[in-house]
Amino acid sequence: MSSKTSGCLIALLVLALVVSLGLNLGQVMGKMDIDWGDGVIHPTAHPKKKLSETTVQEAAKTTRDKIVHIDLDGIISSMEVSGFFAEAMPSVDSIKDALEQASKDKDVKAIVLRINSPGGEVTASDILYNAVKKAAKEKPVVVYMDAMAASGGYYVSCGATKIVASETTLTASIGVIIETLSYHELFGKVGLGMQTFTSGAFKDSLNGARPMRDDEKAYVQNLVTQMYDRFLGIVSEARGVPKDQLKNVADGRVVTGRQALEAKLVDQIGYVEDAYALARELGKAPDAGVVKYRREVSFFDVFAAAKAKQGQQAKVQLDVGGGLLPKLMPGVPYYLPSTYAH
Repeated sequence: MSSKTSGCLIALLVLALVVSLGLNLGQVMGKMDIDWGDGVIHPTAHPKKKLSETTVQEAAKTTRDKIVHIDLDGIISSMEVSGFFAEAMPSVDSIKDALEQASKDKDVKAIVLRINSPGGEVTASDILYNAVKKAAKEKPVVVYMDAMAASGGYYVSCGATKIVASETTLTASIGVIIETLSYHELFGKVGLGMQTFTSGAFKDSLNGARPMRDDEKAYVQNLVTQMYDRFLGIVSEARGVPKDQLKNVADGRVVTGRQALEAKLVDQIGYVEDAYALARELGKAPDAGVVKYRREVSFFDVFAAAKAKQGQQAKVQLDVGGGLLPKLMPGVPYYLPSTYAH
């Protein structure tokens, strides 16, 4: 290869690199407004980035009407996931953003929220329930329960206009769980102990280094009971079933879609296509297409995630879950089947 040709290739590569950096810098600058008034950079608030659309089912050529399909997969957690995994593991904020965008889009006539989740954190589930209920005030929201929509997954479903479940869906598991690890007997065997100084009798109530007192057990159980009563009240209001009647099934058990229909926990049995059909009916848009939202991941997002990872303290850790699932924390209240809390 001649030196002239090599020089041209190097120049093209440099030009491509400059263009790429310029585009990514533009994306970064687009995420913030800059105030240079005093010679110092001051980032200011900027509108949320609009989610892109992918067509699932084509609409009739004569209409712009559409149904938005939103996925809620996995354990519901307040954990933030960035970079490439943000699309695979939607966070509470990303689901809220999708519901908000669909609610404001005049061409969107209804929303289908597909849930495949065993539940999750109490507060995260409650936030999503509220977001779904808020969206349902603007336009119909149909929840489609996939393989599982249990506990917190069912809690979120209660904000919807209608609920569709498969025959084989596992749902309900209406209840609350808090657990902690007790290791004081092990400490005694190996000659270890823990000295704890607290400002009050209940400050270290879930300390596994010592046995729990009876008043502590009653205190934690009261917390669980209060959260359960709220869960039961929300289900009762959403499904129009008295609390006393609900208690026949709301004891933490998981039920099938057919059993849920018999208990009035869902509205019909079907598949996701039936949820689309119901959404078109409720939204009075028989020819509407179906679209999914997706969030564009820029070079800056990946770079920022890599820098954040780089800044963490190095440590050796064995994680059979691949680091993709949120870790359940002792003492944190969850809407989860008991099998997921171990």
